Amino acid sequence: MRRVRVPAGLLVPAPMLVLGAVASVQSGAAIATKLFPVAGPAGTVLLRIGLSAVLLVAVARPTLRGRTASDLGWAVAFGCVLAAMNVTFYEALSRVHLGVAVTVEFIGPLTVAVVGSRRLLDMVWVVLAALGVVLLSSGGGHVDRLGLLLALLAGGFWAGYILLAQRVGAAFPGASGLTIALVVGTIGLAPFGIWSARGALLDPSVLWRGAAVAILSSAVPYSLELFALRRLRASVFGVLMSLEPAFAALSGLVFLGQHLRAREWVAVGCVMGASIGATRRAAPEEQPIEPGATPTEVVAA
Repeated sequence: MRRVRVPAGLLVPAPMLVLGAVASVQSGAAIATKLFPVAGPAGTVLLRIGLSAVLLVAVARPTLRGRTASDLGWAVAFGCVLAAMNVTFYEALSRVHLGVAVTVEFIGPLTVAVVGSRRLLDMVWVVLAALGVVLLSSGGGHVDRLGLLLALLAGGFWAGYILLAQRVGAAFPGASGLTIALVVGTIGLAPFGIWSARGALLDPSVLWRGAAVAILSSAVPYSLELFALRRLRASVFGVLMSLEPAFAALSGLVFLGQHLRAREWVAVGCVMGASIGATRRAAPEEQPIEPGATPTEVVAA
């Protein structure tokens, strides 16, 4: 009897794959903060996006042949927003704790989830998320207001990133659009990243740690989500991704020794609850997400 090999990703429950992807992204972010003293936030982003671009160019091998000017324009815009999102997020990370930065940044995708809705319940989620941000910003003490503003700006870019990802994903097959966007983002970031890192980009130890950030923040979660998205409904995926602020807070605690106060944990819970409430509303017949339709979001913070 012929044996059929089952991909390892299909042997693991899909929700566990998503949680693994979330944990990988936040672990990568924690490692990235340790590069800030030598490469700076901009230099660290350049390493992450640049090495991710090299990896995907080798795997996806995108081609511009047959693409319209409009398609390329969307891909360029996607790359610019991707770069801006990561730079503002890493600049926020250099000023506030990882859990705080991710919690505030999550307002971006939450806004995308509820915009245009006429349901009163969705407005409740907006208010709950706003309460979380207020708790973070009005607690006094060591919270850096500029860091919170940068995280909020990163969330705005994340919202634009999601909308552009849908447009680019429809225009380009597989990961081609993401690959082009990463190349564009790398080129745009190069002057700032080189100035920020200076000679550190030639240090082998910095390059190795940058590669670890790129793998943990892009390659690993992309692979895990690719398997998971074939078997999950969009609503379930959204609920699982809503746990990201909590994972970020735990990563900050484990890897960086960043302790959140009770007030900040309540704020994280408010934003998580708002995100879960806003995304858990799909119809029972909703189909799993098409492979390749959403994994482009994994390079987000």
